Amino acid sequence: MGKMITIGDVKKDPQIRAYISRADENLAVVGYTEHGPRHCGLVAKVARQTLLELGISEREAELSAIAGYLHDVGNVFNRLNHPYTGAVLAHSLLRDLGMDIDEITTIVAAIGNHDDDGWEPVNQVSAGLILADKSDVHRSRVRNPDMIKFDIHDRVNYAVNKSSLKADREGRTITLSLTIDDAISSVMEYFEIFLSRMLYCKRAAHFLETQFRLVINDNNLL
Repeated sequence: MGKMITIGDVKKDPQIRAYISRADENLAVVGYTEHGPRHCGLVAKVARQTLLELGISEREAELSAIAGYLHDVGNVFNRLNHPYTGAVLAHSLLRDLGMDIDEITTIVAAIGNHDDDGWEPVNQVSAGLILADKSDVHRSRVRNPDMIKFDIHDRVNYAVNKSSLKADREGRTITLSLTIDDAISSVMEYFEIFLSRMLYCKRAAHFLETQFRLVINDNNLL
């Protein structure tokens, strides 16, 4: 029987902090949006909150938070296939912390399936991670605002000045609400690059027996 590891234990571990920081530094070199402590911390918080709002157990919500904090650690190796390398690395990091092996396997399965490239949510922990990760679209993730003229990903992120994910247990809905400055980027551009992510959110919500809704500038789009 392993230790009952918490998100607090994970956040303060020096190995984990080093890997997440270096992964984000590597992505910065090649021009990717922020994937560091801010993104990881927010995904952890939203994943946990979403599952709790749906009445899912405290421990599963905590595991989803841990998966959320570690989900992009594979970027320390390479952006390509980072869900798989991240899952393997997370296994080692959590084993070093003394975590229970059953909980480790739940988390690494969630990390290995968090991208929207033909995979599916495999457990509730995974579904919480997917929804939290794909909902983090915001101008604070853009490293160089000058790039919004040339890069559609930076432009769309920079155009979003407010985003929130809200679960309604009674109504069985999960709603992503965005406010987009359409003088910077159009709603069509958002769908051009994020449609597959929104469809993956829809599958994750369905796994949690809810309906996914997307609201942009107060208009219901999904």
